[in-house]
Amino acid sequence: MSEDTKKIYEERLGRYQAAIALEPVDRIPIAVGSNYFAEVYSGNTNQETIYDPEKWLKAEEEFVRAFPEIDVLRNNRIYAPMLDAVGCRTYKLPGRDLPPRSQFQFVEDEYMKPDEYDVIINDPMEFMMDRWLPRVLGELSQENTARAKMALIKGGMAQVMMGEVMKNRALHLQNKFGMPQPMQGFFLAPFDVLADTLRGLRGILLDLYRHADKVQEACDVLVDEMVNLALATADPLKRYPIFVPTHKACFLSPKQFEQFYWPSFKKTMEKLIDAGYTIRAYLEGNWGAHWKHFLELPKGKVLCDIDTQGDIFKAKKEIGHHQCLAGGIPDTMFILNTPEEMREHVKMLCETVAKDGGIIINGGCQIPYDTKPENYRAMIDAVIEYGTYDTSIKPTPKDNSQSGIKVIEPKMLTPWEVKKEELGGVQGDEDLIRSSWEMFEKMGYAWVWQWVL
Repeated sequence: MSEDTKKIYEERLGRYQAAIALEPVDRIPIAVGSNYFAEVYSGNTNQETIYDPEKWLKAEEEFVRAFPEIDVLRNNRIYAPMLDAVGCRTYKLPGRDLPPRSQFQFVEDEYMKPDEYDVIINDPMEFMMDRWLPRVLGELSQENTARAKMALIKGGMAQVMMGEVMKNRALHLQNKFGMPQPMQGFFLAPFDVLADTLRGLRGILLDLYRHADKVQEACDVLVDEMVNLALATADPLKRYPIFVPTHKACFLSPKQFEQFYWPSFKKTMEKLIDAGYTIRAYLEGNWGAHWKHFLELPKGKVLCDIDTQGDIFKAKKEIGHHQCLAGGIPDTMFILNTPEEMREHVKMLCETVAKDGGIIINGGCQIPYDTKPENYRAMIDAVIEYGTYDTSIKPTPKDNSQSGIKVIEPKMLTPWEVKKEELGGVQGDEDLIRSSWEMFEKMGYAWVWQWVL
């Protein structure tokens, strides 16, 4: 990275980190989470982006050149060959199941039976390996066959390839363009693990009445699994927030939310914050009845994306003094309105909810695929014109690498001590053998749980 590029990178990252921490910034960051518009801006089909990493990266390069004012960039999160390798049933993909320019779709079903709560509560990994994965990963459905075993091998290799794709992409954007990531690593609220890919919405809503105690107990068990997944995929330097989409909270009453959703979600976030991380939470749907609970978490540790259905003015009043917010522009405005209308809307946001900071102005959890380029440009220009606070402030990144007082050891199915006993001891340098064993154990454990997203 050249010195000029390093300076740009540090300025962008520092601005983003300061905004999340509710500290003074020179201007409002242009820091959307999911920028799906960036995927198609270059002319790529959606299929090309998720299947061809080179075309994906070329699309991002073209986007950064067209809009150099942005502070972070993240668009695609799917590497389709990995899903194909194991026959993942939870996604329909453009070019495979859908037309090449379509958006990917999530396929929700009851992949866990209502009488299996005790199994997942007593041994989550046994449940995932023996019951859930063969139902969700179609190539594993014929267990103990050569094809199923080959699928596991392919799935592991594809995971390594995806890791290289994501790492090389991030380093390329950082070193060539000075572009940080908006988040790295992911997890789900424990309730959403149950409600998305295990029981599905219909199943979980019935369970709230038929198996209420089991739902709560399962959510408590899933806390440590989600913490482990988050830390296994997070930025070890702690520069970027860990991502959590929240899918089912908007379907719950305040009473249900407080009983079933929030306690385990709060525990998960507290453990990650104690480990030195910040969190970027997509509050999908209308969280108006629930977002007050973010006051219970440490100040300036969670960036809350307010979805289009939410009220950014209400959110600012109720929690904006305690956590940074992102949003304020309806998705439809990017697609249907004029640049002048976009400019006036952003000006209004800058003069109201954003006048004292603590706001990142962008779409509700995303920038849509169908965004008009001139509307996106109008948003950027208006943020810079009306969202500049103090140009004497020079943003610099935080050194978070040593932050956090709580060290959480990654999970393994077979700890080294068990393996060493099976070997009858070792004759050479034990650490050389142990470190490799544990590395692959931790990677394998995280591989299993990543499929819940």
